[in-house]
Amino acid sequence: MNSAWKIFDDHIRLAVRLTPNGGRDAIDGIEADAEGECHIKIRVAAIPEKGKANKALIALLSKALGIPKSSIQLMSGDTSRKKVLRIDGGPEDLMERLEKLLNL
Repeated sequence: MNSAWKIFDDHIRLAVRLTPNGGRDAIDGIEADAEGECHIKIRVAAIPEKGKANKALIALLSKALGIPKSSIQLMSGDTSRKKVLRIDGGPEDLMERLEKLLNL
């Protein structure tokens, strides 16, 4: 099973499966899809209209990881449920925060 993130020198890339209009904002853990690719399951209450769900995703991750919103960028999946995010910062610190957040 692959990891839901890839580590680079100055950032990590995070694979996410977003459920917009999910009733509440929550990070629901890690899961693998049918192809064996892992991603972090996240739901937001925002609707998938005019980027509202993507903005809610970035705000939720920013708050949960304790980093500024400007450190998180949507790399791909603007209109898809599957997204890849770039999170700038020290990879070791970000990995610790993610593992703590996901109870790994």
